[in-house]
Amino acid sequence: MKTKKIGIMTTGGDCSGLNTVIQRVMDGCALRKWNLIGILDGTDGLYSSPARTIELNCKDFHFANSHLAGSILSNGHAGTINFESSARAGKLSAFNSKLKKSLHDLELDALILVGGNGSLSLAYTYREIYTGLSLVCIPKTIDMDIPKTDKTIGFDTAVQQLTQYCDQLLLTARSHHRWFVVQTMGRDCGQLALHAGIAIAADAILIPEIKFDIDNLIKHIKSSKRDYGIILVSEGISLRGHSGRPADMVSRKLNTANIPNRTAFPEHIQRAGDTVASDRILAAGFVDCAFSAIENNETFVMTTLEDGEYKTISLDDFFKAGKPQKDPNIPNMMTSNAYVEPDSNLLQIATNMGIYIGEKKK
Repeated sequence: MKTKKIGIMTTGGDCSGLNTVIQRVMDGCALRKWNLIGILDGTDGLYSSPARTIELNCKDFHFANSHLAGSILSNGHAGTINFESSARAGKLSAFNSKLKKSLHDLELDALILVGGNGSLSLAYTYREIYTGLSLVCIPKTIDMDIPKTDKTIGFDTAVQQLTQYCDQLLLTARSHHRWFVVQTMGRDCGQLALHAGIAIAADAILIPEIKFDIDNLIKHIKSSKRDYGIILVSEGISLRGHSGRPADMVSRKLNTANIPNRTAFPEHIQRAGDTVASDRILAAGFVDCAFSAIENNETFVMTTLEDGEYKTISLDDFFKAGKPQKDPNIPNMMTSNAYVEPDSNLLQIATNMGIYIGEKKK
C-alpha cells in the first residue's frame, strides 16, 4: 500500500490549540506511517515559489510544547494578505492558479486546513484550488462564529484568558470604587463576551446581536448594590451618533452620568494562554475525525462537534447553514457566519443573574 503524504496548514488569526492540533496530526501520521508536511505561513507560504514547507515529525516538535499558544507553522500576515491584495488588483485567477500549482507540486494525498470561517469560506468558494487531493478542514477561532459546530478550537481558552483578566481587574475596581469597561474580541459575534461575562458575573454584557439602550445601561449600573464591577463590551457593537472604539464610547457616556470608570483592552491575550483541557480534547476529537475522513477518501469537508458527536459535514453544508456576509477586504467574497441566536439559553441565564444584556433581540 502506498504511503500517504499529508499536508497541514494553519490560516487566519491564531489562537490557542493550533499546536495541539499539529501534534495530534503528527502522532496520527506516525502511527499510520504517513509522511507529514507542514506548510508555513498559510496561503502566504503556499503562494511562494516554491511553497515554504517543513517536514514534521515527533523528533523536531517536542510533545511538551503542544499546549503553547500560536502555531509553529505560523499563519502568515493576517492570514490572507496576498489573497486580498490579489483580489483588489483583479489578479485573483492568477493567485488561485499559483496556489493550485503549489499543491500539485507538493504531490499531497490530503491537506488538513485549520482555519476560521473566513478561511473555510474561501476554501468553499475557490474549491478548484484543492482539486486532486482530499481537503479536510478543522474549525478554529476564538470568535466561535462558524456554523454547524458546537465548539471551535481556541474558544474555551480565550474565554478562560478573558475570565482571568477580568478577575484581576475586579480587585482594583473594588479598591478604587470604579467600573471597568472591558472590550472583548469576537468581531460581529458576541459568543466570547457572553460566555466570559457569565463566568465573571459581569454587571452588563453588550453584544452585537442584542440592541441596547445606553440610558437603561446607566440606570442598571446606578441601581447596583456595589460601586464597582465589570461591563463587557464586544468589539462589534455600535452606539448611534458616536464613533471610536466601543469601550471608549460607552465609557464617555458613563462619565457624563458621573459613573467613575476606566476602559481596558485585553486585546491579543485572548488569543494566547496555555491551551485548556477542553480545547485539547476538542483538538483530539477533530483530528481523529479528520483521519477517518482521509481514510474514507472524503474531500471538501469540515470536522464538527454536534450534540457530543464528532463527524464531518460538507463545506457546502457549512456555508449554507450560516448567514453569509460580504467580506470587507475581498471584493465579491461572501463569508458564512454564525451568531448568538435569540433563543440561546445563555441569554436567559444572564438575565436571570441580573446581568444587563440589552433591550431587543434583532
